[in-house]
Amino acid sequence: MEKYSMPTRIYSGTDSLKELETLNNERILLVCDSFLPGSDTLKEIENHINNSNKCEIFSDVVPDPPLDKIMEGVQQFLKLKPTIVIGIGGGSAMDTGKGIRFFGEKLGKCKINEYIAIPTTSGTGSEVTNTAVISDTKEHRKIPILEDYLTPDCALLDPKLVMTAPKSVTAYSGMDVLTHALESLVAKDANLFTVALSEEAIDAITKHLVECYRHGDNVDARKIVHEASNIAGTAFNIAGLGICHSIAHQLGANFHVPHGLANTMLLPYVVAYNAEHSEEALHKFAIAAKKAGIAAPGVGDRLAVKRLIAKIREMARQMNCPMTLQAFGVDPAKAEELADTVVANAKKDATFPGNPVVPSDDDLKMVYEAVIR
Repeated sequence: MEKYSMPTRIYSGTDSLKELETLNNERILLVCDSFLPGSDTLKEIENHINNSNKCEIFSDVVPDPPLDKIMEGVQQFLKLKPTIVIGIGGGSAMDTGKGIRFFGEKLGKCKINEYIAIPTTSGTGSEVTNTAVISDTKEHRKIPILEDYLTPDCALLDPKLVMTAPKSVTAYSGMDVLTHALESLVAKDANLFTVALSEEAIDAITKHLVECYRHGDNVDARKIVHEASNIAGTAFNIAGLGICHSIAHQLGANFHVPHGLANTMLLPYVVAYNAEHSEEALHKFAIAAKKAGIAAPGVGDRLAVKRLIAKIREMARQMNCPMTLQAFGVDPAKAEELADTVVANAKKDATFPGNPVVPSDDDLKMVYEAVIR
């Protein structure tokens, strides 16, 4: 039996923040990126929250949120005892908010009424997923917490909030969306519902992401990419991901490569690997490439996948993404030394079982080593 649900209420558009005006007499903990307090972005959000509510801000959010930072937020949670938590920012902010909720509810023996997610990047899909990724800085590992109740109750998708993102953030987070879509498309738990969302996200990202990179003030393109991020998140939350993410998490943990960029480096090799070892994956990739206009309708599956891989590389070049660890600034010798550790931890990652093919250690090492130099 397959299960399909979209528990998050989603409001999309330049007026979506008005939904916050329905909050009354709540204790609200705003969890946001460290640069947001005092910014126009946060002021605009706060302007939609009326004075009947008590608000506090936790903004000590860092990339790849470590457990100690989350526990600082938990202390504030326990003092405020919020009825509402609002996560504002990129994936790290929303994951921090989910982590604070997870530990805060357990330690405080209480439940919040609602978690509201307001993404300011178009990438993680965290506003519709049940996952919070926490970093173990001592072991250089990322540990996902997966609980269905962590899925936000409400997501507000305002494209105005992503229009001031730095170009690199637009590029890396947008390529993360493409990775979510391509991995969930062929993941083991994919079904007709998720495939439809994955295919639409692939189409939207390949057509509109580079435009967002070049012209960040294009509100129509921004809205499409913001919504594509959301539906790709919905798809992978149900279908799963795969070895692109399981290895990318190691690049982040060991070399501090931004998550979206790590996926961008690995994606061409993972698509090629899965297409080579699974006829079903090959066919799904080919259909998606044709639907997105990347390959002509009449070409064979293998040629269609080659065109898809070429498109990924072309987009990366157009958005100035370094495509190797060396180009990012990592010493290749250091990266090679850690190959066995990367492979071992990639196999332990929660995203690993979703891959359509079970790779050998040598296969994983081959994919990893392809992005070193």
